[in-house]
Amino acid sequence: MIQRDLAQELLTAASQAPAVTLTGPRQSGKTTLCRALFPNHAYRTLEAPDTRVFAREDPRAFLAELTEGAIIDEVQRVPDLLSYLQGVIDTDPRPGRWILTGSQNLSLLPSVSQSLAGRTQVLHLLPLTWNEIRRFDRHPQCLEEALFSGGYPRIFDQVLDPARWLRSYVATYIERDVRTISNVGDLTAFQRFVQLCAGRTGQLLNYSALAGDCGISQPTAKAWLSILETGFIAFRLPAFHANLRKRLVKMPKLYFYDTGLACWLLGIREPAHLRSHPLRGSIFETWAVSEIVKQRANRGDGRGLSFYRDRNGAEVDLVIERPDGLTLLEAKSTATPSATLYRGVERVRKHFPHGTGLDVAVVYGGESRQHRTAGRLIPWRELGTVTW
Repeated sequence: MIQRDLAQELLTAASQAPAVTLTGPRQSGKTTLCRALFPNHAYRTLEAPDTRVFAREDPRAFLAELTEGAIIDEVQRVPDLLSYLQGVIDTDPRPGRWILTGSQNLSLLPSVSQSLAGRTQVLHLLPLTWNEIRRFDRHPQCLEEALFSGGYPRIFDQVLDPARWLRSYVATYIERDVRTISNVGDLTAFQRFVQLCAGRTGQLLNYSALAGDCGISQPTAKAWLSILETGFIAFRLPAFHANLRKRLVKMPKLYFYDTGLACWLLGIREPAHLRSHPLRGSIFETWAVSEIVKQRANRGDGRGLSFYRDRNGAEVDLVIERPDGLTLLEAKSTATPSATLYRGVERVRKHFPHGTGLDVAVVYGGESRQHRTAGRLIPWRELGTVTW
């Protein structure tokens, strides 16, 4: 197992709170990380039918067996257990006793979001960052391979074919979790919906158009997108709002957390297909934005990210809030450095008043790092070396 960037944040949280809740998509490495960092904790998984039945039918007895705490895997499978755990923690609030994991975003599940309020720190373990992927002996050597492979640990740990593994992932995990999160009546239509969402990664989220293309109602489209968000498959990036006296676009943009999964859903079956694919730019933008989302999640910080677009078409892919100002980041898949890469971000820069601590950066598909008057030019390989 490689070292995960979230490890220190997880240990720090366990030293401060009686419970730590680690959520993230299936197969992102949550169980492996927790068992490695807390080897003396008992381990129970609620995926096992007999353990799940025991926890559901007699939660007090289930918790009574774990006198020194435990790692409890997939806690969303028995949400009522957390209400009983609340009382156990109040009786003995020693830090780090309870390490809980879940393959669903518990903050988006009303049945469990309030049970441990004030008693647990919540962290998210997302697919591997590019820096983490490079710790494996065999890792992608070019941009197309990196986009195609995505960031699920098992692909690199066992040197698996990404397309084959992701096919199984979609069938085994996404479809199963759909049934546990929500009662989706037409699974075939839902599969089509997920594919259409992949085709819109990096684009403005228009519920009406998405619903129309899928042949479903707009409320159904919103409900189904919530399923993808709850399972850490996709996320919405909010529009930037500030008193800039501009008419800004308010609808969010849609992104997938993992470009490998998006590629599979789009029918891309080998890295070479990405060289001329019409969605190459959107996939690269998705990779860059998700890399920064993952980097911030590994620091326990999921805030301060948005995009800028006004009614006149001026836009920048990512606005990153810093303590001392803002960073405007543009993602361009081209491998050739040129002044044209800054056209969009330069158009946006003039809408911000002087003295706001504005930083400009362009991450691109090339290999040369440059510092220009217009801003930093960052090669895709070095995106993870910058603290965003």
